Amino acid sequence: MERLRHDDPPRLGPYLTLARLDADSADGAVPERRYLARTADGERTVLLCAPLPEAAAAPAAWAMEAELASRLSVPRFLRPASQGSEAGLPWYAVPYTPVLPLPAALAAHGGPLPEDLVRRLGAALAAGLAAAHARGQAHAGVSPAAVLIGAAGPLLGCFGAVRSAAPEGPPGLDPGCLAPELRSGGRPEPLGDVFALGGVLAYAASGHTVPEQSELPPGLRQLVASCLARDPAYRPSAPQVLHALSTTGPARTPAPAAAPAATVLDEQAPPPLPGRVVAALAAQSAGLLASELPAARPARPAPQKVH
Repeated sequence: MERLRHDDPPRLGPYLTLARLDADSADGAVPERRYLARTADGERTVLLCAPLPEAAAAPAAWAMEAELASRLSVPRFLRPASQGSEAGLPWYAVPYTPVLPLPAALAAHGGPLPEDLVRRLGAALAAGLAAAHARGQAHAGVSPAAVLIGAAGPLLGCFGAVRSAAPEGPPGLDPGCLAPELRSGGRPEPLGDVFALGGVLAYAASGHTVPEQSELPPGLRQLVASCLARDPAYRPSAPQVLHALSTTGPARTPAPAAAPAATVLDEQAPPPLPGRVVAALAAQSAGLLASELPAARPARPAPQKVH
């Protein structure tokens, strides 16, 4: 939770902006502007998203992606609950729950996350991507900043950042998560999401989207390398990534061939978060609760007639 800056909108639609979600150090690494905001009556608090000023040339494309995301019901995808436009600037809102962008979670933790947590987070994201890909839909915006960590597990925001970008490329998207075929102007496809997921796994485990192999835990090196293959034909599918993350890991052995099937309860169990990350989530929630709505400007007095 960061202070607003002078160029931030004080209001979008019915929402008054209270704070930024992303730190100033994240500039250039987030393809959207994200705010914590509240209605003037104080009844509703939301995560409020709007396009970057650099993307203002194509606000209609950004708004179309927000509309598509609102109609998708995909596990782990951030789903807009309302959207609109203010003075030509489109926005969408999601009911607020305490979340930290993945880079902020690493900063709170003091470095890369434990391998077991990386696997659990990655498996949850892979499951969401697999569900979207089964419908023929690519996320096209996966990056560390797009991953929001909360007590109920990870969520993927920044939907469609590649599709809504200008021809010169999507501003704010980590280059390490942009598949080679997309850099050369190709169309977003599911295997491009897998490449980006490999960058996210690498980032969570090392602090870099393009790390040296020695920086990664041994148990993740082969999987990350396969996700980041330059040729899409050599990348695994999202279901294969999910299987790899779910069946092996630190101090584990490969799952037996007759492993019990996953249940709804397995789907709902969120990964346990490190204490410092939990503390950062609690601090964000407390800070937001203590935030006062911006004071309304006093009405201008009516001009007096001169007789």
